[in-house]
Amino acid sequence: MEVRTTRFGTVSIADDRIITLSKGLLGFGAYTRYCLLEPSEDACFFWLQSTEEPSLAFVVTDPNFFVPEFSVPIRQEQMDELGIKTLADAQVFVIVNKVDNTLMGNLQGPLVINTLSRTGEQFVLAEKRWTTRHPLLKLNATPAQQAMSA
Repeated sequence: MEVRTTRFGTVSIADDRIITLSKGLLGFGAYTRYCLLEPSEDACFFWLQSTEEPSLAFVVTDPNFFVPEFSVPIRQEQMDELGIKTLADAQVFVIVNKVDNTLMGNLQGPLVINTLSRTGEQFVLAEKRWTTRHPLLKLNATPAQQAMSA
């Protein structure tokens, strides 16, 4: 399948790499089909690119790379709805945003993907321990920013 993107031009994606989020993402419910673009084999950040809207893409990551204690409490009925028999069949991602010099992860709204059927859903966690802007990684300041803070 050819996927048009505003960031990478047209990319070719195998049909079996399409992820369906039947409820869409919060604020983007009309778009339900995505693909995961991997910048390199050892990347820890990926692009979740809409196959329906070229300008709609989100940077995502596995939160456990940065917050090892993070887990998504999935009820049995949610597992059944996603067709997940065991948690080993699921992959969790969080949407990442850059705020100043910090990459923040939305740990309150993780994406849970069934790796076998490539279907998923964005969950909204009620637990106050996690936020929509959880610091994941501090970026190095540019030389100009370092000079201004000296």
